[in-house]
Amino acid sequence: MAKLKLTIAFDKYDYLQPLRDGEVHAEGIDLNILTVESGIRHERMFHYGEYDACEFSMSSYLVARGQDVDWLQAIPFFPRRMWGHKFCFTRAGSGIKKPADLKGGRIGLRSYENTLALVTKGMLMNSYDLAVSDVTWVIVNRENVGPKLPSTIKVEFIEGKRKLEDLLVEGKVDAEVEPDLPQRWIRGDGSVERLFPDFEKEEKAYYQRTKVYPIMHPIVIKKEILDRDPWVATSLYEALMASRKAYNEFMEQPHRLSFAWGRSYLEEERKFFGKDPFYQGFKENYNDVQNLIKFAGQQGMLARDLTVEELFTENTRRT
Repeated sequence: MAKLKLTIAFDKYDYLQPLRDGEVHAEGIDLNILTVESGIRHERMFHYGEYDACEFSMSSYLVARGQDVDWLQAIPFFPRRMWGHKFCFTRAGSGIKKPADLKGGRIGLRSYENTLALVTKGMLMNSYDLAVSDVTWVIVNRENVGPKLPSTIKVEFIEGKRKLEDLLVEGKVDAEVEPDLPQRWIRGDGSVERLFPDFEKEEKAYYQRTKVYPIMHPIVIKKEILDRDPWVATSLYEALMASRKAYNEFMEQPHRLSFAWGRSYLEEERKFFGKDPFYQGFKENYNDVQNLIKFAGQQGMLARDLTVEELFTENTRRT
């Protein structure tokens, strides 16, 4: 029997290399793997349906499902996770040293809907008492799905594809949050500084308090494919898990890591989490997804209440 031909798009991840290299396979599927960066990939999938499956923005997925847009269905494999603390930057010399200093200020985001923005707004609100209504959110990209926000939330769009770090040093925003470190910070020119200088301490404390390592992206599949071939969801999930397992086994030997003490870092992370830091599956991530739903509701992004169960295919909820 011929294999089902499917195209999947995701970013470059070390632990998905075994799947790319053909070391592991998706049973019954002839998988065409594309490397497409996040912003482009999310837009192409949601607006043009370019792929059969892809890594997709979790926040856009929540907004869409809240609007009863269900032609995309998720499986509980999450290629990217990040805390927001390390991505919060202020202008050097601004006097802003803590989240409370941003009340009444302006914070730059790529978009209000962006998943790192969702996670960071939620963190600032629930851990540091900075409500979403306390700030004007300045965005530089159009929303992908487009939440219908209440009037209490102030969002300002700046035309011209402006870079957030430029707006920050020009004084047009008081802080910025985006899922890439500012080039000025990487160059070390001294013009920007972290809102949380000891971000690792803050992120570890957040995890110890909440047991949440925030999800950025799930894998989604077109519903029309799953209606015809529901087994595709479990086949893809198992292949992604097999790739993660193969990579973890590869990482056991320190000479394979391009860090002097990479093995020590790995052991430290495993000890801290007590499990694989990139934990997958429905049951392990129930609390994490529930937390994102709560954040999205607090931030006015959901047109209706959502349950964790309805977001994932029925045959992967057993994982």
